Amino acid sequence: MKLETIQVSKPKTVPYRGKEMETGIFKEPIEGRVMLRELNLDGDGQADLNAHGGIYKAVYVYPQEHYAYWSTELDRDDLKYGQFGENFTVTGMLETDVNVGDTYRVGDALVQVTQPRVPCFKLAHKMGIPTFVKTFLQTNKPGFYLRVLEEGEVGAGDEITLETPDPVGMSVAEMNHLLYFDNKNVDGAKRALGIEGMSPGWRGSFEDIVAKG
Repeated sequence: MKLETIQVSKPKTVPYRGKEMETGIFKEPIEGRVMLRELNLDGDGQADLNAHGGIYKAVYVYPQEHYAYWSTELDRDDLKYGQFGENFTVTGMLETDVNVGDTYRVGDALVQVTQPRVPCFKLAHKMGIPTFVKTFLQTNKPGFYLRVLEEGEVGAGDEITLETPDPVGMSVAEMNHLLYFDNKNVDGAKRALGIEGMSPGWRGSFEDIVAKG
């Protein structure tokens, strides 16, 4: 597993449907090493702190392997790392292999997987495809967020090593499918609730499924 590139961006104002919106999704690659802190990477930021950022969404990770899929699916040759708003573009960490709650060492930092990524209209706007949120969800290639357990410097080329696998063993892909496409599965929701490292937002969603069930 490897950290291929790092992308950051401070929020910026861009045109949107005849108006303006502020967003941090237009990430740009950086060189050298950078400090990964509790809330984000140095030089990075989020515009809407209700939906993005925070302790449980300090870093967004996306597998490099998906770029070939999207290039073919969308018939585009202009996709560059950071296209999906990710901070870390990685190899060897597909959503089917990474479990929510797993902890990893990357560079000098220790991080924990907290949830799949929830796409919003800003991703669709960046892609130039109004229906892209639905398309993105249906592929079950959402990427995932990290919580920073130990701050430290990270850099492109760093190896990523699994420190502690989560005992529940629910993959990012499985959790994403469970919430969006199998959300009456009470047993599955109960299993998800056993993941201590899961973000509070997703925990609340699964608690609702259990309560209604």
